[in-house]
Amino acid sequence: QAKQLYVRIKEAETTADSITHDTIKRLHENWITPFDRDDIHNLISRMDDVLDLVEAAAENIILFEVTVAPREATELAELLVESCEAQSKAVDLLATMARAPEILELCVEVNRLENAADSVHRRAMAELFKAGNDPLKVMKWRDILDGLESATDRCEDVANILEGVVLEYA
Repeated sequence: QAKQLYVRIKEAETTADSITHDTIKRLHENWITPFDRDDIHNLISRMDDVLDLVEAAAENIILFEVTVAPREATELAELLVESCEAQSKAVDLLATMARAPEILELCVEVNRLENAADSVHRRAMAELFKAGNDPLKVMKWRDILDGLESATDRCEDVANILEGVVLEYA
């Protein structure tokens, strides 16, 4: 099941890379954009970063032959999914600035989720580095947990960019 999920994540990441490259190409070809070019570039780049980090964490799970995840890893993954869902809704709402308050609420939610992920990550690290834990397990899970937490950080970056766009253009 983990390998099948990884394949789906890898496919999504590859598709996102194509979208990112296409978007950047179009930015250079068009004179008029719906909002600032730098904002669009930063937005698409940070969204791509989220997917890159998710894919890396998924690949590490496969490469490290993980069969059982610590509770905190599951919590981090759930927070990341919630954050991605909120950012997706916010991006979808960008088509019309008439729903700017909803976008801002979603940005606040992404920030809240990132703060929660920081807390879970710290708790996970404390648990992981307790005396007696297998050093290989510690190294594997540190990489995976750091990747998941970094992905939530990039989601917060996306939310910050969205917030700036909304405040400037709404």
